[in-house]
Amino acid sequence: MSLDAEKVINVTPRYAKLRAEPNGAAMGRIIGWQNIELISDRPLETMLNEFKQLKKEYPDRILIGSIMEEYNKAAWHELIERVEESGVDALEINFSCPHGMPERKMGAAVGQDCDLLEEVCGWINEKATVPVWAKMTPNITDITLPARIALKSGCEGVSAINTIMSVMGINLKTLRPEPCVEGYSTPGGYSARAVHPIALAKVMQIARMMKEEFADGQSLSAIGGVETGNDAAEFILLGADTVQVCTGVMIHGYPLVKKLCAELQDFMREHNFSSIEEFRGASLPYFTTHTDLVHRQQEAIKQRKAIKKGLQSDKDWTGDGFVKETESMVSN
Repeated sequence: MSLDAEKVINVTPRYAKLRAEPNGAAMGRIIGWQNIELISDRPLETMLNEFKQLKKEYPDRILIGSIMEEYNKAAWHELIERVEESGVDALEINFSCPHGMPERKMGAAVGQDCDLLEEVCGWINEKATVPVWAKMTPNITDITLPARIALKSGCEGVSAINTIMSVMGINLKTLRPEPCVEGYSTPGGYSARAVHPIALAKVMQIARMMKEEFADGQSLSAIGGVETGNDAAEFILLGADTVQVCTGVMIHGYPLVKKLCAELQDFMREHNFSSIEEFRGASLPYFTTHTDLVHRQQEAIKQRKAIKKGLQSDKDWTGDGFVKETESMVSN
């Protein structure tokens, strides 16, 4: 949300789906979701009143306000003050929306420019009295660069990832892009199940950077393609403190939240974990370089007295046994 909702004009339709089946079968499973939606066009006062009502009804729950503003220090300060007065427990700053209003230095236009990010984070953290998370864009070569800047500039944490810039597809009957608005479209943000592996990689990179460069205390909130409790568990195993879900609820409805919690508890029981802290970051140490993998395998082969698993050289391919030989080199 922002101070002036009237400057936000959304269009309809503004979503498009990618289905797993060939040719986008109507009943096929949705694996990708695109939006060309700007920030909320609901008036700020309406949302602030809802925040106050939520805190009144659920005083023991955490309420986080997601905000984004133009490149204007006074506007940022006014927005933060008004949102904090509504009773929020923390702020998540949108430095990551990949489309819409970049000319006003909003969203990813800030998150992709570390100098601009540092300046705006400075404005925010000199005003905010509640914890601040900076939401990172994946539409950048090295996501650790802005994450590092945000943390050094006073943010208590970062969240990642926001949506990935995409063109969902072309309608092969009309030859027009999707989502189609009066015959035209624009690139938008890609989310849902298909982005989960990309999100895992970005979260892993940030988690490693935070572990190596920052003392305990800063938090990492993971986002991207969460539709099951196991998806959430993967993020926590990489070091995430919290896990967020949005598109999953848009596709499956609010009951998904209880399902996620139940499945995460099932995972914990399976491994005899009594708390999330027992497995947070447990998988992070097992990422290394390809060179190191080569050395590790060479050493393992020596220790196994050269007992090999799978083909060791391209010259061993037979052609006829292609599928079986391929499977001999698959680890899972």
